[in-house]
Amino acid sequence: MRIGFVIYGSLDTLSGGYLYDRKLVDYLRENGDKVEIISLPWRNYAAHLADNFHFRLPPDLDLLIQDELNHPSLLSANSRPRKYPVISLVHHLRCSEQRPAWGNWLYGSIEKRYLNSVDGFIFNSQTTKRVVDSLLDSSKPDVVAYPPTDRFRVGLTKMEIEARANEPGPLRILFLGNVIQRKGLHTLLDAIRHQTLDVRLDVVGSLNSEPKYTRNIQHKVKISGLNSKVFFHGPLENEKLIDRLKVAQVLVVPSSYEGFGIVYLEGMAFGLPAIGTTAGAASELISHAETGYLIPPDDEAALANCLSTILNDRYLLTQMSVNALLRYRQQPVWAETARHIREFLLGILKIPAVPF
Repeated sequence: MRIGFVIYGSLDTLSGGYLYDRKLVDYLRENGDKVEIISLPWRNYAAHLADNFHFRLPPDLDLLIQDELNHPSLLSANSRPRKYPVISLVHHLRCSEQRPAWGNWLYGSIEKRYLNSVDGFIFNSQTTKRVVDSLLDSSKPDVVAYPPTDRFRVGLTKMEIEARANEPGPLRILFLGNVIQRKGLHTLLDAIRHQTLDVRLDVVGSLNSEPKYTRNIQHKVKISGLNSKVFFHGPLENEKLIDRLKVAQVLVVPSSYEGFGIVYLEGMAFGLPAIGTTAGAASELISHAETGYLIPPDDEAALANCLSTILNDRYLLTQMSVNALLRYRQQPVWAETARHIREFLLGILKIPAVPF
């Protein structure tokens, strides 16, 4: 197949969504498909809407995949006649994020127009599929294909996980994600301050995605007297990230919304119970009080109570850590998921699936 793939910026961007896109492109190429990356520049939403005055879809393809993140740039291009199907890869909708109702009404109206302009969907979770289905007037072909969560191919043994959970000292918390408001780092900091918990928090992720928010976070750490508890590492490559995952005792990313939440399962590969929120797809991954906790978004008191519980009950932490590892092992491996995507794309083109 000759496939185009529309993204913003670089495929090497460090985030769960770009990891999914990157791994999918790699799989398609490994199986003989020619994939052309069509990159549009990162700008603000209004500037992306202005792309509609000049951006056109490329002519010579069998099929085009569009990361739904690019939706504001593609409304006009998708409405023009084309000779091939367009498939939208949906990580989560912008109108699902936490913001004033009028803002999500505006984004929702634009996204609905975009979603109606494509011919099918790749969804990263059942939650994302349900949200999109609720916006559309008619059903379109789709596949639910869970993200790659086996990129590290290493972890810890059950004995190592049990020993780590019972190590004395502060509870070692890992926040893994770009420092943006949606990821909820402010809620975690407020929870730590709420009960003056004995913890160490390592923050791993880009500090440049939302500079103003990052400055506010760093100021909050300073004025709250948390400098001795909170450590910013920036983005880490695999080996250094693996070291952080091995040392941590719990993963906390209290996002206001996740379309899937690759990071929760990546932490579970190392036996880390995960704390997420009830918004979005985290509930597809986290079983409350078994493999972690689900709290309401922005609920610092609930988060503080969860952290206090496992800090003071290492037996419970041990059980949840082992359960987290078992949950990770139930997840399909990426090669299986990617194969389903490719078979779906071949089906759209009515080409028999033949092993490459």
